[in-house]
Amino acid sequence: MLCPRQCVVDDWERGYCGVRENRGGTYYTFVHSQVCSANNDPIEKKPLFHFLPGTNAFSIATAGCNMLCKFCQNWQISQARPEQLDNVYLPPAKVVEWAKKYGSHSIAYTYTEPVVFYEFMLDTSRLARQNGLHPVMISNGYIKLEPMRQVCQHLSAVKIDLKAYTEKFYKKSCASHLQPVLDVLQLLRDTGVWYEIVYLVIPTLNDDTREIEEMSVWIRDTLGPDVPVHFSRFHPQYMLKNLPPTPLETIEGAWKVAVDVGLRYVYIGNVPGHPAESTYCPQCQNVVVRRVGYRVHEINLDNGACSVCGERIPGVWA
Repeated sequence: MLCPRQCVVDDWERGYCGVRENRGGTYYTFVHSQVCSANNDPIEKKPLFHFLPGTNAFSIATAGCNMLCKFCQNWQISQARPEQLDNVYLPPAKVVEWAKKYGSHSIAYTYTEPVVFYEFMLDTSRLARQNGLHPVMISNGYIKLEPMRQVCQHLSAVKIDLKAYTEKFYKKSCASHLQPVLDVLQLLRDTGVWYEIVYLVIPTLNDDTREIEEMSVWIRDTLGPDVPVHFSRFHPQYMLKNLPPTPLETIEGAWKVAVDVGLRYVYIGNVPGHPAESTYCPQCQNVVVRRVGYRVHEINLDNGACSVCGERIPGVWA
């Protein structure tokens, strides 16, 4: 009852994600504490722009995913089974120890899909909170509502990759479905956990201006105009090496559509140095957080408000 797939798994078989196996009626996970990637990343790399800017997140992943995105940049580990990778045994207490050792403010579950290592994420998040660290989930949002509601009690922030705004794209390019992701976004709205949305703009597949406008209107009307939305540039990856990188004018066009419908915090990603990497006060247009790539160069906030006009900027700033 974790994933919307609800795999029916025969004895000694595994579900779609390849990390859980039925043994005599008991379902076992093979990825708890089995970390295949660990790095100390800027929080901006997740990307989370309204959450502790300029700090680092100790970032971990295990093998596996419950989607098959043809454009996945981490397909070597997301589409692998645990036994195919060189894993390091890193239980929750060790994750917390390493995060504190490297001066991280948060622990990020990222690179692959934390839904498939849910128990590990939940156990680590509980311990992280007790040690003054912020757990953040970097996810495709393809999860049932009850387990998402449960883990939200222990998370400080969530980033959701909204792959597209059509069921056709989700079925053809991700082997999944759109509605469960939209449901999770509405749940996040109601839980009060800080969250942001990333939309990877892929030429010819999800770059239609009308679809981006429909999505932006849905976000404005359903989630609210203050949810940060990142439009990221696609680069040829995995099964989509036949497509070119997203033209800059396409990314800027998506940005403009979202701004025009009334979203207040819209960003352009994977274009280092672009002005739309920075956060601007919607009231006076002062730069409240200046970014270049993953680096924060300037923060002009006073207790979460614009230092020029006093406009409150939504986010977790301290």
